[in-house]
Amino acid sequence: MSKIWVKKPMSAYEADIKKSELKRVLGKWSLTAIGIGAIIGGGIFVLTGTGAYYNAGPALALSFVIAGIACVFAALCYAEFASILPVEGSAYAYAYGTVGEIFAWIIGWGLILEYAMGSMTVAVSWSGYFAKLLKMFHLHLPDYLTTDPQTYIAAGNSGFSMNLPAFLIVLFVISILVRGTKGAAKANNFIVVLKVSAIIFVIIAGAFFINPENWTPFIPEPTTITENGVSHSAYGLAGVVAGASAIFFAYVGFDAVSTQAGEAINPKKDVPFAIIASLIICTLLYILVSLVLTGMMHYTDFNPLGKYPDAIKAPVAYAFDIAGQAWAGYIITVAATVGLISVLMVMIMGQSRIFLGMSKDGLIPATFSKVNPKTGVPTKNLLILGVVIAVVASLTPINDLAHMTSFGTLFAFTMVCVAVWVLRVKEPNLQRNFKVPALPVIACLGIAINVYLIFNLSKEAQMYSFGWLIIGFIVYFLYSKKHSKLQNGELGETFKAEQEPLEKP
Repeated sequence: MSKIWVKKPMSAYEADIKKSELKRVLGKWSLTAIGIGAIIGGGIFVLTGTGAYYNAGPALALSFVIAGIACVFAALCYAEFASILPVEGSAYAYAYGTVGEIFAWIIGWGLILEYAMGSMTVAVSWSGYFAKLLKMFHLHLPDYLTTDPQTYIAAGNSGFSMNLPAFLIVLFVISILVRGTKGAAKANNFIVVLKVSAIIFVIIAGAFFINPENWTPFIPEPTTITENGVSHSAYGLAGVVAGASAIFFAYVGFDAVSTQAGEAINPKKDVPFAIIASLIICTLLYILVSLVLTGMMHYTDFNPLGKYPDAIKAPVAYAFDIAGQAWAGYIITVAATVGLISVLMVMIMGQSRIFLGMSKDGLIPATFSKVNPKTGVPTKNLLILGVVIAVVASLTPINDLAHMTSFGTLFAFTMVCVAVWVLRVKEPNLQRNFKVPALPVIACLGIAINVYLIFNLSKEAQMYSFGWLIIGFIVYFLYSKKHSKLQNGELGETFKAEQEPLEKP
């Protein structure tokens, strides 16, 4: 059997847990807050505008229902894995111990895309809310400092442009994360309370300003939207499904919980609890907010080249403005501006832990696994990520970022559903503090719906994402396979004994 299919033995995971330099400081509710911190924000404050305008119209609520159902299957599989392998690395770590190194690498490569693009999407949206916050104090940044070059030129402008606020907020978040996980978790807990309070306010206050005509027709007739010279189909039932695909990354928060398993106090019990609890809470809030938002504001008003060009970046606040309730828009603007910081914080923190896990296994350079002994966090890892994310976020349109993020999420979720089934068959006697009920059914449904949603992403997103995977294969065979600790026998005699049958003809 080819060495690319070798699996990381369970004994190696146990060794990783024992020698980990990360500090176990996260309890059950801190982990749940991390999940909510990542989920609440990415969908409500960012993608409600893009999903309504580009895909589903008022039926965006149905898109969230479909995405939520898809997530339930994956979340159950994540929860079982987290109860077995309480290590950083998320789906990457799970695949390495079940379906082999090549699959683990591709999942990790997909997760890199997912978290990087997700962080950039949130940074761009934060810029929109920040610009609105400045306007509350009669301050205004010029368009060339708040707009990516592609959108700036499409609006008929010329010359230099970049999204400076998006660039700066990433660097600000990095400055918090390098100080340590415990402090970052406390900041996240506070922001989560603020965000959830704001969302409940939006649902209750917004219900009084719903115009039912904005919901008619609830599922608009299929049409074609052309922007920046690119055309794509929108609306109709296909648009609802495409909307579910596009907004799928909004749910990546529960994946982020699993990336923090290496810092959980009681990971085998608390991580599964946090994954499922955060998903249930946030799915309900998403559905209610999307109904209120599309009832308050017509979906066509989210056009980035239309009457309200910034509405797609700050949809909830602008919905109250258009309803003539500027005071409520101010409250939402403040809450979103602060709240999106925790989303960005969790996503960058999650990606750094995935890099940490991959680096420990030798698949990416060792610098990503160096942990600062004083703070207990991978400082160099965070700084490198911060610079890359900041630069790309300042130069890329929000819609392109959101679609590519969804591909990484859907791909990882599909592989987790496969891997948990494989592990149940091959290692039935492993201790599982949480077991997926009716696993074959749940796993098959999870695989089917996630693959279906992948093929309903925009053609551009599919093209860019598959291109990313091809680059991943090239990197694996040129670098990762040669430097893999598993391939080079650096996991000790236990590994050699467990893998001996693979060497026989």
